[in-house]
Order: sequence, then C-alpha cells, then structure tokens
Amino acid sequence: MKKYLKLVKFSHTIFAMPFAFVGFFLGYIEMQNQFSIKIFSLVILCMIFARTAAMSFNRWADRKIDAANPRTINREIPSGLISANAVLIFTIINCLAFVTTTYFINQICFFLSPIALIIVLGYSYTKRFTFLCHLILGIGLALAPIGGYLAVTGKFDIIPILFSFAVLFWVAGFDVIYSLQDDDFDADNQLYSIPSYFGGNTAMLISRSLHLITVILMGTATYLCVVNYGVFGFFVIFGMLAFIAFLVYQHTLVKPKDLSNINLAFFTANGIASVLFGACFILDIFVI
Repeated sequence: MKKYLKLVKFSHTIFAMPFAFVGFFLGYIEMQNQFSIKIFSLVILCMIFARTAAMSFNRWADRKIDAANPRTINREIPSGLISANAVLIFTIINCLAFVTTTYFINQICFFLSPIALIIVLGYSYTKRFTFLCHLILGIGLALAPIGGYLAVTGKFDIIPILFSFAVLFWVAGFDVIYSLQDDDFDADNQLYSIPSYFGGNTAMLISRSLHLITVILMGTATYLCVVNYGVFGFFVIFGMLAFIAFLVYQHTLVKPKDLSNINLAFFTANGIASVLFGACFILDIFVI
C-alpha cells in the first residue's frame, strides 16, 4: 500500500480536493438541501479514484521517460519497485471504480465520467506534442469544483464554472514552475513544456500571467458568492486574500537559475493556499 501511495503521490490530492468541496457546498446552498453524507462521501471517492487513475497512468505512460531522466529514475517503475503491468492494472481498477461511483451520484455525472477520464488520462501524452500540456493538466484538476456542484445539483452554473477556470490557470501556473526542473532534459528529448520551449525567464513571466488570471477569476467568483448568497462574508474574503498571498509568495521562492525552494513553492505554498481557501469557504456557511 505504501508503494502505491508513493507511486501516485497521494498527498498531492490536497490541491484539488478542497475545490471539490467548494463545488459541493455551493450546490448544497443552491438546492437548499439537507447535508447528504452519502453524496459527500461519493464526491470524495470520485476525487480519489480519478486522481489515482490519472497519476498511476502518468507513471505507466512515462516509464521510459522517467528511466532516462536522472531526476525521476528512482520512481517506482524505473527502479523496479512496482512492475509496469501492475501499475496499468491498478489504473484500470481505479477507472472502473470512478465510473461506478458516479453511477450512484446522478445521471449527468455518470454520463460525463468517461469524458473526465479522457481528460485526466490524456494529459500524460500531451507533453509529447504541445507546450500547452500545463493547461491540459489544469483542465483535469479544474473538473473538481464543477464536479462537486454537479453531484448535488445535476446542472451547470456560472460560479462553480468560474472557480473551475480559476483552478485551471492556478494549476497551469504552478506546473510551469515545477517544469523548470526538467527544461534541459525536455529540450534534449523532444518533449514539450513552456520552460523548454520558451526558456526559464519567459516561463516565469507566463506563470505569473496565468496566476494573474487566477486572481481575477477567484476574485470574481468570490464576489459573486458574497453578492448572491447571504451566508458568505468575512471568512471567504479572508480565504481568497490568503490564497492570493500564497500565489505571490511562491513566485518569490523560485528563480530560473535557483530551484532550491521549488518543493516549498510547489507543494507547501499551493497546498496551504487550497486548504485554507476551502476551509474558509465552508466556515462562512456554517459559522455565524
């Protein structure tokens, strides 16, 4: 179990999970329903199964690339800790578990589940032909807010969609920073990323631009929450400002020629930002 949790970096679920809760509780307010522990639990399971499938498939699809990259050569498949066939079977099991779980939520989630899988699995191949791979990864995680909302309401709406776009550009921006570690390797092996295609300095500028878009979208979505729903106020605004502060903070930690703090910028800053915003969002609903 520890080997598989390490394989899929289970701790990184922390990035998108709070935004799935944001979508879920938006739907809860919109429908004025009693809290459904069943739907809430199914949303959590969907997030776990989808992300696990995506990450394990990425490790399977990239096994030869990882074996050639000094930074990733010790990952589970290249090191022989887990076989490639075992990882592929693990991916299929999680895909089936994801689709099955959506069946018990509602029809729209069930019918859209194959599309969600195509996006989160398909990302693994995009760096072979486009530097826009960071945005595809962003789309995969951006399914969290709208997915949580659909699970409760069975319909689309503007606020969860805005949060989804905010997640898209947020994830794409910090993935560009993370990709700085492999810019030379990617360029030498005909793999595409914004750092390998445009260079480190331009990549950092693009990352800042993506995060500026995130700020605009987060601000707009939060404003609409406050205006449209009477339950929102201090906590959600504080959460939004804290989220923005952590975006700014991570850009002070990393320079194209100094990646010593990249894990602090990638995991710690973004993880805290996501959890803090999600917690403040929920607090505003249940704390007077």
